[in-house]
Amino acid sequence: MARYRAIAADLAAKIRDGHYVPGEALPAQRELSTAYGVTLMTLRQALRELSAEGLIVQQPGKGTFVAPPHAAYQLGSLRSFGDDLREQGHEVRTMVISRAQRRVPSRVAARLRVRAAETGLRLERVRAFAGRRAIHQISWVREPHADRLRDVDFTGTSLYAALADLGVVVARAAETIRPEVLNADVARYLDEDEGAPVLVSDRITYAPDGTALVADRATMLGSMMQITAERAATGLSLHWGAV
Repeated sequence: MARYRAIAADLAAKIRDGHYVPGEALPAQRELSTAYGVTLMTLRQALRELSAEGLIVQQPGKGTFVAPPHAAYQLGSLRSFGDDLREQGHEVRTMVISRAQRRVPSRVAARLRVRAAETGLRLERVRAFAGRRAIHQISWVREPHADRLRDVDFTGTSLYAALADLGVVVARAAETIRPEVLNADVARYLDEDEGAPVLVSDRITYAPDGTALVADRATMLGSMMQITAERAATGLSLHWGAV
């Protein structure tokens, strides 16, 4: 794991454990970089990670502070791709390609902030609507929730709904979306040829204490999916829709 990610994980753990409380200032950057034995550049990379996760707030000229706690809501309040499409009147069919308890790969472990030697549930699904297989999704769920999801029928139950049934509460989810071209590994599951334009979504779902619970990667055919945003003075509503 990169040094800055290890520092970010350690600071995140201290925030969750109450070593640093909401509203409290973290030690000065130079003090932290000396304590961790790294350069200021490396430390700032770690702080950017924590800021992106909503755990800290950086105030120019004042310092770095632990962010106030997020309002928690049930995981079922987070909408899945399937929920967005069903609300638009589409009949969505989910096929489970694989599900297994596996060692978490290093790339995913870094996003979930777990050790690479730990295990989690790897759930691979394909969603079809309008007569075409349009979405390929791989989800990693960390323990202890992973073990409790082994018997869920994910052809009829969304991952979010299954977690909500376990009583899991989250504070938020962070999602990044980028355009790519369809690679050969995923193309065999979707109704499009390799090289076709796709949208790739990476989403991390967080608990109120900042713990990353689920890491998702979804590949969607660019010819069938679009993003719609509704902007208002007080916020932003975003959802996935069919083209």
